[in-house]
Amino acid sequence: MAQATPSTPTACLALADGTIFYGQGFGATGQTVAELCFNTAMTGYQEIMTDPSYAGQIVTFTFPHVGNVGVNPEDDETADPVAAGMVVKWDPTAPSNWRSAEGLKGWLERRGRIAIGGIDTRRLTRAIRQQGAPHVALAHDPEGRFDIAALVAAARGFKGLVGLDLAKTVTCAQSYRWDEMRWAWPEGYARLSEPRFRVVAVDYGAKRNILRCLASVGCDVTVLPATATADDVLAYQPDGVFLSNGPGDPAATGAYAVPMIRGVLDRTDLPVFGICLGHQMLALALGAKTIKMNHGHHGANHPVKDLETGKVEITSMNHGFAVDAQTLPAGVIETHRSLFDGSNCGIRMHDRPVYSVQYHPEASPGPQDSFYLFERFAGAMAARQPA
Repeated sequence: MAQATPSTPTACLALADGTIFYGQGFGATGQTVAELCFNTAMTGYQEIMTDPSYAGQIVTFTFPHVGNVGVNPEDDETADPVAAGMVVKWDPTAPSNWRSAEGLKGWLERRGRIAIGGIDTRRLTRAIRQQGAPHVALAHDPEGRFDIAALVAAARGFKGLVGLDLAKTVTCAQSYRWDEMRWAWPEGYARLSEPRFRVVAVDYGAKRNILRCLASVGCDVTVLPATATADDVLAYQPDGVFLSNGPGDPAATGAYAVPMIRGVLDRTDLPVFGICLGHQMLALALGAKTIKMNHGHHGANHPVKDLETGKVEITSMNHGFAVDAQTLPAGVIETHRSLFDGSNCGIRMHDRPVYSVQYHPEASPGPQDSFYLFERFAGAMAARQPA
């Protein structure tokens, strides 16, 4: 094991192929192993780190200014960071924003997440695009002491996300109600006072802002754990069912999620709306298949075409698996497609208000091009209510 001098870097990123990146560590100390992905968003690093869909992944940020607006409790998508670590180009500077409650470095340290700065993130991103999302080991030692052979071995020993059910690790432990709406100036987060619909949201790793969007279109939301059965869902007599985002291999999560969705579809004509992993769960329940992508889609600038209207939406994405459009059965229509690589981004049943999208239509960190999907869900529920 090499002993550091004062000029030695304090963090190391080791790829399974033996490539080593040295930099300056911040946040927590220690070591973690995960899949490495990159995110192209220019804002929203706090939301990204707390997005449960990043479980099992270390995020490389292609935008260099990370940490400059600090962090605050209102922007957490879940209670704690879920992404395993962070890779950035520049060491974070002191925050300068009126909403900042603390700096990124202290926040990561307090939340037990390792980060490395001073990395050539362009080179790293090109490697991910060309070779696929690698397995890596990230270590932070203020003394700069690293056992490189052991780090490479740890990266090679990571089993990856294929076949891995991570939804069970990030879902809620018990059911709860949600009535907080989207942030608006100057009130901030208001509460829904006059709900129009009862919605059950199945939590595979739900982001808070998705739940806020549901409340903002009039939904009194009850959130259930990922392992909820059809009986559990229907016991609440909902007007609609929402399937949330989440991490891991959809085929693994589908072992218990698919029977629940099929049970709801077989026993009711309720509107069903899914996002991200929820989209993949719905597709599997309808008879399609999912596939692992080379490097996935992660960012807030992904163009998606609505195949039924011709409209192009600029969307926020975070997924490493995709629905194989070639396996969609009769009666299931492909509605959206990525303009980057042609991968599937949306489906619907041709004769029922059951639909889903691969991207994230909630307001943050992406734009609001796709908020109409929540309004469509509300409209489908309203159409079933007595006049």
